[in-house]
Amino acid sequence: MKAALAIFASLFLLPAASIFPAETQIRFVTWRPSPPGVWDQAIVDFEAANPGIKVVREVGPHSSTEFHDLVTQKLKNSDPEMDVFFMDVIWPAEFASAGWALPLDGFFPAAEQKKFLEAPILANTYQGRIYAVPVFIDAGLLYFRKDLLEKHAFAPPRTWPELVRQAKAILTKEDDPHLTGFSGQFKQYEGLICDMMEYILSNGGELWDEKELRGMLHLPKAKEAVRFVRDHIVGEISHRGVLAYQEPESLAVFTQGRAIFHRNWPYAWEVAGDPQRSRVAGKVGLASLPAFPGGKSAATLGGWQLGISRFSRKPELAWKFIAFMTSDRMQKRIALYTGRGPTRKALYRDAEILKKQPQLRYQFETFVQAVPRPRTPVYVPLSNIMQRYFSSAISIPNSDIDQLARLASRDMDRVLDLLRTRMAP
Repeated sequence: MKAALAIFASLFLLPAASIFPAETQIRFVTWRPSPPGVWDQAIVDFEAANPGIKVVREVGPHSSTEFHDLVTQKLKNSDPEMDVFFMDVIWPAEFASAGWALPLDGFFPAAEQKKFLEAPILANTYQGRIYAVPVFIDAGLLYFRKDLLEKHAFAPPRTWPELVRQAKAILTKEDDPHLTGFSGQFKQYEGLICDMMEYILSNGGELWDEKELRGMLHLPKAKEAVRFVRDHIVGEISHRGVLAYQEPESLAVFTQGRAIFHRNWPYAWEVAGDPQRSRVAGKVGLASLPAFPGGKSAATLGGWQLGISRFSRKPELAWKFIAFMTSDRMQKRIALYTGRGPTRKALYRDAEILKKQPQLRYQFETFVQAVPRPRTPVYVPLSNIMQRYFSSAISIPNSDIDQLARLASRDMDRVLDLLRTRMAP
């Protein structure tokens, strides 16, 4: 342990040139960031602080599902060229179980981990070891047209049925053919799981039983929530285009002033409040997501982390880059200029951040209480099953939700049976 801590300290204290040879490259596999300037400058600063080190970026697709396919293909091929890569919050268990991600315990000791929010650290831990460092945290939030709610004497809705009633009333009175009641992420991809999980959990349902390893989508509470989305969110207050929306498309509808309510991650606040990018700047409110009557608001934990490929030939340099990108300085810059929630706890007491991004004071409580998707090495096949089920159930007006849910739970049980077999003594 002392040796590991010595390595950790040396990477922060010794000049880069004394450790790494000149003109060394590190390959960073990332998605296309928004806004790009913040991330571009971070890499420029890292290279300036480490003469002779060049960060080569490979930019993948924005979709979490498609980006996962790109990264896993490289890892399956034991690609030695990929050093550092972004991970969605649901991937660490899978990558750790497969032997693809390098354990970071020797670089990232427990004392340093305690400076971060507990939920993302837990999400990056598998079987007692940590495999990634969280860069920023996400959780689902409700954005709304504050001006329209005030105009029609509505308070932010606390329940999903109340949201539908308000949207219908405003749509009727505004009589604007370009206005829709709700904009969210309902395309068949990982974002659909995040959205639907919030409906199901806030109705007292579950995706699956983590202890018994059984699918739960066929049970009444889960089906009620899915049916509500089909009949009232998609079928009543949204237009059909919402079924093709990921985050950027759904946010664009809201910032163009064409949606009353909008579900998104915290970064959307910065975009919606920017007069250069939003027609509703200054007219936007923020609240916790509604629940169903008798239920509790549920926000899916999201966020992205940086990990090191087990096949990298430069793990020490890769860690130096991660340490820089997740430092107080860089997380503060990301928070100031993108509105994304930092994962370092101390930054929620930073006066400069709270002055420019006052919403983070409110969002902190949501981050602390956010619900993570289960940590399991078989999450991806389970997600694929749920994506197909949710997409079919909410996109077809007369879908047989009972049958679709029963088949989805059956298919999930088969995947979970494999995990149970692996865990058996």
